[in-house]
Amino acid sequence: MIPMDVEREKSMSSRSDSGSGEDSLDRLLPPAGAPRKKSATSLSKTEPPLLRTGKRTIYTAGRPPWYDEHGAQSKEAFVIGLCGGSASGKTTVANKIIEALDVPWVVLLSMDSFYKVLSPEEQVLAAQNDYNFDHPGAFDFELLVATLRKLKQGRSVKIPVYDFTTHRRQKDWKNLYGASVIIFEGIMSFADKELLQLLDMKIFVDTDSDIRLVRRLRRDITERGRDIEGVIKQYNKFVKPAFEQYIEPTMRLADIVVPRGGGNMVAIDLIVQHVHSQLEEINKVDILRELSVRALLASAQQMQQLPQTLSVLESTPQVRGLHTIIRNKETSRDEFIFYSKRLMRLLIEHALTFLPSQPCAVQTPQGHEYEGRRHSGKGITGVSILRAGETMEPALRAVCKDVRIGKILIQTNLDSGEPELHYLRLPKDISEDHIILMDSTVSTGAAAMMAVRVLLDHEVQEDKIMLVSLLMAELGVHSVAYAFPKVKIITTAVDKNLDDCLHVIPGIGDFGDRYFGTDGQEIDWSDEEEQQLSS
Repeated sequence: MIPMDVEREKSMSSRSDSGSGEDSLDRLLPPAGAPRKKSATSLSKTEPPLLRTGKRTIYTAGRPPWYDEHGAQSKEAFVIGLCGGSASGKTTVANKIIEALDVPWVVLLSMDSFYKVLSPEEQVLAAQNDYNFDHPGAFDFELLVATLRKLKQGRSVKIPVYDFTTHRRQKDWKNLYGASVIIFEGIMSFADKELLQLLDMKIFVDTDSDIRLVRRLRRDITERGRDIEGVIKQYNKFVKPAFEQYIEPTMRLADIVVPRGGGNMVAIDLIVQHVHSQLEEINKVDILRELSVRALLASAQQMQQLPQTLSVLESTPQVRGLHTIIRNKETSRDEFIFYSKRLMRLLIEHALTFLPSQPCAVQTPQGHEYEGRRHSGKGITGVSILRAGETMEPALRAVCKDVRIGKILIQTNLDSGEPELHYLRLPKDISEDHIILMDSTVSTGAAAMMAVRVLLDHEVQEDKIMLVSLLMAELGVHSVAYAFPKVKIITTAVDKNLDDCLHVIPGIGDFGDRYFGTDGQEIDWSDEEEQQLSS
């Protein structure tokens, strides 16, 4: 344990050996900085990669692959545990660390969300300020440990929302997903052995008791509707004794102690430097252990026959004629859009034939029985890989009434050549649905693999995912099938080769540029485009 008032050399040598190394992006970062437009593939090293719009904050640095060429997770999130007394400034410290980290995809998890559901008798005690919320028994450690473990493993989790006014959990829980770094804060962060094993760095925020009392009075009166007598009664009866008995003794477990809480910017800066050094060590191990995802894809399964999970739309004269038009570089944009939509409609109709169905008898208007079939699955959700995959949504909506739509934005990092996850918006409770994953073209399969991995992290079953694309390269087909052998792959054509720029050959060109008329221009995010993305 090292108090952060000591010199930098001692601070940076502090140990970190306590463990092995969902809807919108609102949960990624607290408000910081002035609004500005920023290209997602051209980030300044001196400014945090933040995009401010009228509605939300977007962290424009994408999340790099967290899985290997087999589609299995290869990296766990780095978990920072923040402990300290009530109103010690843990959340402030956490938010300032997040602001300074400049690391893709950081999430903040609060222990306050995991108070146990109170019985009617306990509800009465809580209303009278006679229930001890500062005792370890007040927390649902079983749910907390399971949630943090799943989040560390890269999976989507649901977080309860606790109402401090009514002392109840709200009906709707919030989703968290996609953490490269997790900051977990709470008064009992170090009070459970299983919980400690999940923490890669442990920080104790040490603030004077008088300051904590003043902060608690202000918070509980203004934010939680308490009266001053009740707050003082609860503090003297429960909060102060619990700190002395359960919280203060865990200071010895901390790797770093931060005196004076969120106002200690020197300590926060040193913590951020230390976290960066730990993450760099992890990345060095990853580099030595494996090649890049794209390099692995390029070397895997190229000489094998096309997999049985692949279904190619029959190349009828109509289908071949449509391909002739949209592949022709002289085709105007209007014609390209029109004939692409025709081909998309045929492709979606073909994909629907692979959904499960069961026999069904109906009565015709003439009074006769007809033996037909009907869909036997729970539901159908379409997920488009932005931006070109979004062009296939109208075709899906035209043939699937009331279909739900999700969106995933994946872009290639121009420096590393790796795909990066930038945006995610999925409907709730999709784990039992059949998913139609849409992208206009698939070359190496890197983006498609990332999208499938995202769906699996949200508990979607692999055999219920269909990857649907107008055109695919053989390498992309092999890559997806190799990583996810139960995913159904559906397309209208498979081209054999890729050029040096990883474009499909003979190919179709850049589908998104030809469809939207952007000609490869960089896209600046704006409030208008954000509204379209969120619709």
